[in-house]
Amino acid sequence: MTDRVSTTVTGHIADVRLTRVDKMNALDPAMFREIGAAIDALATRTDVRCVVLSGEGKAFCAGLDMASMAAGGSGTAPDRNDQGSILPQHVTWGWRQLPMPVIAAVHGVAFGGGFQIMSGADIRIAAPGTRFAIRESYWGLVPDMAGFPIWRGLVRDDVLRELVYTAREFDADEALHHGFVTRIADDPHAAAMELAAVIAAKSPHAIRGAKRLCNAAHDLDPRAMLEMETAEQIAVIGKPNMMEQVAANMGKRAAVFVD
Repeated sequence: MTDRVSTTVTGHIADVRLTRVDKMNALDPAMFREIGAAIDALATRTDVRCVVLSGEGKAFCAGLDMASMAAGGSGTAPDRNDQGSILPQHVTWGWRQLPMPVIAAVHGVAFGGGFQIMSGADIRIAAPGTRFAIRESYWGLVPDMAGFPIWRGLVRDDVLRELVYTAREFDADEALHHGFVTRIADDPHAAAMELAAVIAAKSPHAIRGAKRLCNAAHDLDPRAMLEMETAEQIAVIGKPNMMEQVAANMGKRAAVFVD
């Protein structure tokens, strides 16, 4: 465990928690580094089939720690990684680019950078009272943590513009209506862990292939997507995990996969 992020793996599920409780998990340079390191560590693990991302304490993430930023900490890194991201973008885009699905369990507030980090998850489950805001313009900033390439696949353009331009708060019901949130649950972490267990019980190679297809869906032209679908299917059809899935379903038992 680190000061700001903890990762526990049980039953092929990585339970990742933001742990800067005293600051409502606000983002300072150390938080950026530790979230990035957690993503990088998960990227190399073949035993993890699903990730649940949450925040401990009263909030998922309150956004930038403005006191830290005013003191000279920007959290930025001059170099871009092989995904084209600098560090503040990596802490959002990295979740999207992990090979396994990521479920965000969100409560309290998800403001600014916290809202963008949440957006990087494949699926987002929020508590009923959660407050959201694309907060950057309130501070004279623009959203720059990979929100835009993700939001274009989630929400109408005019709705996004209004929320970005005004920086206004909105509730979980509105977030669900717009598509920022997948569903609402009284206990989002429990709901996320339950869903993660369902996903982790599927063939990991099939799920990873499905995530690659989902990631490419709004970027590639139809012909390229058709070719990619075929390539992903060839990679799994008739292979041991696919045959085990069929055998387990027929035998009404839990499947045992090779990671």
